[in-house]
Amino acid sequence: MTSNDARGKSLHPLLTPLNIGGLTIENRLIIAPMAGVTDNPFRKLCKSFGAGHAVSEMIIADTALYARKKSLYRANFDGEIAPISAQIAGAEPDKLAEAARYQIDNGAQIVDINMGCPAKKVCRRLAGSALLQDEDLVARLLDAAVNAVDAPVTLKTRLGFENGAENILRIAKRAEQAGIAAIAIHGRTREDMYTGKARYELIREVKNSLSIPVIANGDIDSAQKALEVYEQTGCDAVMIGRAAQGQPWLFRDIGHYLATGETLSAPTVAEIKQIVLSHLEALYEFYGEYSGCRIARKHIAWYTTGIPNSNAFRQAMYSEESTAGQFKVVEAFLSAHE
Repeated sequence: MTSNDARGKSLHPLLTPLNIGGLTIENRLIIAPMAGVTDNPFRKLCKSFGAGHAVSEMIIADTALYARKKSLYRANFDGEIAPISAQIAGAEPDKLAEAARYQIDNGAQIVDINMGCPAKKVCRRLAGSALLQDEDLVARLLDAAVNAVDAPVTLKTRLGFENGAENILRIAKRAEQAGIAAIAIHGRTREDMYTGKARYELIREVKNSLSIPVIANGDIDSAQKALEVYEQTGCDAVMIGRAAQGQPWLFRDIGHYLATGETLSAPTVAEIKQIVLSHLEALYEFYGEYSGCRIARKHIAWYTTGIPNSNAFRQAMYSEESTAGQFKVVEAFLSAHE
């Protein structure tokens, strides 16, 4: 599959629009949902660098939690480029259905179900990737969510719960039967967590067995790797997670490489400074003084990794308790390395 741009030049398939349940996303480069990372400011930042789609942080399907400050931030889609996708997680069909309806009423146009998170605190609730141990429950959850809303429902999952018991082919086929509009698959089991290398063979098998879009996820950390995973799996889109932490320009790099075959140079410290300071201002505005300062810390640490003397800088930066003080030390450190 190829397409042409306005000048008649052939576009790589990953740079063409993708239809998910009747909604169109601009291209097939997607920022993965990551708890504590892919908030409103970060989603918008990644989209500004060429991500075609972004999924919200995971929101637990429990009405008692909806009014909590953290949940309100996670469900804030102000100023985002449509279509907006909200990820929900839960192990009770009625609560998952209610959460799906809530997010659509809240402004989401797509609901994404999390069956991939390997975190212990999520799996203890028998949510996330722990659900893959109970295929009957998976089926009931998928049916409940799809039937609850008049909007596309997508699924994010893994190869299975443990190595040697990978059941993604059955899960994926059941998801399609339920009416799931697209499925994103991380090429690891829950047992793997994030260790070892992602495996793509089963993702290719899923792609060959389904008619809905299949999105490949896991270890995509460069433009070359995005192309490699696309070619290995035949996937409809690629999803980038941890590699985008501290380098949201990765989507620009991938897009440029797929369009031209050329690798962009790494951004200069001066360019990184401009991106970081803009991101900090967005975080401060979104979260306010106290939370903005604290949530920014991990992003600053990621952005400055690899810059000389960054370890000492980060220790000093962590001690800053105000947004003004934090902004000032970040600006000074990056200016000194331009």
